[in-house]
Amino acid sequence: MQPHMGVMSMPGVGFLGLLLIGVLAGYVAERAMNRDHGLLTNMLVGIAGSFVGGALAGVLNINYYGFAGNLVVAIVGAILILWVFGRSKRG
Repeated sequence: MQPHMGVMSMPGVGFLGLLLIGVLAGYVAERAMNRDHGLLTNMLVGIAGSFVGGALAGVLNINYYGFAGNLVVAIVGAILILWVFGRSKRG
């Protein structure tokens, strides 16, 4: 049975962990995609990436937990968001 989680939390980390993971994931995705954003944009992209990555992990039946697991999932999701956004701006 999964533990109850609020809307603004991740499995194994709280709200502050969500913000920290958002900043780190957004920064890593920014560097990986060769973009130049500010701290707030990185945080928002990282947090959105955590939800996108979490949904993708759920569809692929990939289990993750804790800070490191959430960070990896958020980075993958943030990179995916930046990639899709970049593709849509070009076309």
